[in-house]
Amino acid sequence: MSPRPKLKPDADLVMATVAVIERLGPARLTLADVAKEAGISPATLVQRFGSKRGLLLAVARFGASGVRQDFARIRAQHRSPLRAIEGVVECMARMARTPEALANSLAFLEMDLADPDFHRLALDHARQFRAELRAILDHAMTAGDLRRCPAARLANTLQSLIGGSMLNWAIHREGNAAAFIRADLETLLRPYRATKTRRKK
Repeated sequence: MSPRPKLKPDADLVMATVAVIERLGPARLTLADVAKEAGISPATLVQRFGSKRGLLLAVARFGASGVRQDFARIRAQHRSPLRAIEGVVECMARMARTPEALANSLAFLEMDLADPDFHRLALDHARQFRAELRAILDHAMTAGDLRRCPAARLANTLQSLIGGSMLNWAIHREGNAAAFIRADLETLLRPYRATKTRRKK
C-alpha cells in the first residue's frame, strides 16, 4: 500500500505560520494559533515539525530555499533588469503591509542573530539574495541600462538599502512601503544610470 497523502503540504503550513507571525510575532505565536490558521490540529504540527522551534526553523529554511525561485519569477515578469529590481522591492515590501506587521516579521531577526541554527539559514538567505541582486545589476550593465560600476559593492549597498528603507518607512510612515523604498532606490541608482535610461526629475 502507498502511504496516505498529507492533507496539507508542509509549504502550506509554513505560509500559515508566516501569516501568524505577521499578526503576533514569533515570540507570541503558539502552535494552536498556527493550527487554527491552517485549519488543522496542533497535534499535526507536532507530528510534522516536532515543536514550535522546529516549525520556526522550517519557516527560515523555506525562505532560504526559495530565494532563487523568487528572483527567477520576478525576472521573468520584467524584461528590463532595472524594472526587475523594482519588482524585488515590491516583493519585499509585502512584509510591510503595516508597521506592526513589519515589526512582527523583524522580530524573527532576534533569533537569526542569537541562535546558530537560525543564523546559518539567515546567512544562506542573505548571501543568495545579494548574489541574485548582483546578477540583475550585471544584466543591467550588459543591457546598457547602467554604467559600468563595482557590481558587488552596489549589490551589497542595494541589499542594505532595501532593509533599511523598510525600517525607515515604518518609523516615518509616509505613503506606502513600496513607494518609499522605490524613492530611495532611485536615489541610489540615479548616478549609475546610463544616459538613455535616466528618469526626468
